[in-house]
Amino acid sequence: MTVEFISAINVNPGNELNGLRDPRIDPKYVARYARVLEDGGFDYTLVPYFSGGHDPFTLATAITSVTERLKPIIALRPNTIYPTVAAKALATLDQLSGGRAVVHFIAGGSDVEQAREGDRLSKSERYARQEEYIQILKRVWTERTPFDHAGTYYSFENFVSLVEPVNGTIPVSVGGSSDDAYRIGGALGDIFGLWGEPLADTKQQIDRVAEAARVAGRTDTPRTWVTFRPIVAATEELAWEKAHRTLEILQDGSKASALWSRNILKASPDGPANVGSQRLLEIASRGDLHDRALWTPTASATGAQGASTALVGTPETVAAAILDYVELGADLISIRGYDNFNDAVDYGRYVIPLVRQELAHREATGQRGEIVAQPPLDEVLRERAAS
Repeated sequence: MTVEFISAINVNPGNELNGLRDPRIDPKYVARYARVLEDGGFDYTLVPYFSGGHDPFTLATAITSVTERLKPIIALRPNTIYPTVAAKALATLDQLSGGRAVVHFIAGGSDVEQAREGDRLSKSERYARQEEYIQILKRVWTERTPFDHAGTYYSFENFVSLVEPVNGTIPVSVGGSSDDAYRIGGALGDIFGLWGEPLADTKQQIDRVAEAARVAGRTDTPRTWVTFRPIVAATEELAWEKAHRTLEILQDGSKASALWSRNILKASPDGPANVGSQRLLEIASRGDLHDRALWTPTASATGAQGASTALVGTPETVAAAILDYVELGADLISIRGYDNFNDAVDYGRYVIPLVRQELAHREATGQRGEIVAQPPLDEVLRERAAS
């Protein structure tokens, strides 16, 4: 099985742990960060979106200009740009990057956040609009003669785009944990994104998406994308010490540099409105540690406003935990840290190679192997931990 890795771009050295709050883009840092991801074996990087944030199309273009292989995943909210315009923008990026564009749809989990940009549709209406939006994009990318569209949310006549995607279309990712998300993602998604939940819960979600695809008449199913925030160190003891230091900072909002963004994204004083965040908080209420290495207090500390569950342990433990999800059917693994740059370096050096090494072993022998870090890597980690 081929497994691909996803990260998320960071625009400057500020992160959730170091107290740097400047939101401005550092172009040299973006270029360096993107190259670290590519050199570390990442295949994709998410370019996120929220109402007060940077434009993901511009950032994605910058990323592809300094890399050769890394694929930007543009987070797109349908209320922010008309579908024919988005289709052309994505196809333009695709041409400029040699066929690397991917789009991830966000229907919108918070009424408060959506209203900041004038979107006052209900959640069910937002999903219905997203479904129509994706259908339009797929037609724009594939139809070469003018067509009309008269739908609930969009209407136009005699449109045709001269901007074609390199490979005929562009991969569409859909995320969420609601019935509407499963239905639309199962019917229209090439990829379905999940946050890191226990294995049993994740399996239930994968099955829900597969069933939605079957009901929609598909003979295939979307690829599964699962997101974690690994906390890695040379030994289990050091990893757990690092995890608890991270948690202390996240719990103390005055220290966390992402406080401004969490306040912007905050849905309501009663807790998150989206089902995905509710699920993470419910899982966290069951206990701190699940399965091999899934740790949930980080979700509680951040109100589960986004992907926030951790995998804690040595590179071997984290790699083994990732492989547990691969065995469920996840073939896209998103790993991004709380100390973004340094964690990305560590994942590329010590985690991703172990996962790929073990998958190659299984493919060659048909058997599981022992996940063991090479001595030089282990020594580097130990030296860093001791210094």
